Amino acid sequence: MITGAIINAIAILVGGGIGFLLKNRVSPQLAQGVMRALGLCVCVIGIQGALGGDIMLMAISIALGALTGELLHMDSRLNRFGLFLQNKFGKSGTESTFAQGFVSATLLFCVGAMAIVGSIDSGLRGDHSIVMTKSILDAFAAAVLASTFGAGVLFSAAAVLLYQGSIEFFAAFLQDVFTYTLITQISAVGGVMILAIGINMIFGEKIKTANLLPGFVFAVGYYFVFI
Repeated sequence: MITGAIINAIAILVGGGIGFLLKNRVSPQLAQGVMRALGLCVCVIGIQGALGGDIMLMAISIALGALTGELLHMDSRLNRFGLFLQNKFGKSGTESTFAQGFVSATLLFCVGAMAIVGSIDSGLRGDHSIVMTKSILDAFAAAVLASTFGAGVLFSAAAVLLYQGSIEFFAAFLQDVFTYTLITQISAVGGVMILAIGINMIFGEKIKTANLLPGFVFAVGYYFVFI
């Protein structure tokens, strides 16, 4: 039973739903101010996560991840999918923020030790304390993000359910795979991506964050080969 993942996903839906309902009731100036303030906090979170990892692993993983993402056109494809959903379920002909909201929220909610360690504790010992703490934090973050980016943030609940649910379900096996050192390295690479999200939130979308996602694969590969 993936109880912890379900709790976390529900918290994101509730928080994101509240933020989405408030989206059109907040003035553009206030929304921009809140987004930039949150962007600063996101940058701090990203820097904090990135500092704990191996610099060489981080640099190679991000560089190869960006190259792979560009070759696969991951950011463009995700944005086209977001525009398709927005035209189908929302106002057609407007700029889609679905993809930016989905990627930003998913990275924030899935990257970090709490997602992995909390899911393993939940699956092995039925201890949901870490997941509950994470759920509260994610609910508040989802509310702020959804008030800015819209419905894409809500879809991140499905990604959290799949990601943390898989870890929770296979916790008995993954506790030996996800060592403390590996989690630290994954979190460091994710920290760089979160920093990119923060920069985008402050200055407007300039870094194609979705293109960096393959970096996680290279980080795990580098870890097992060289570390």
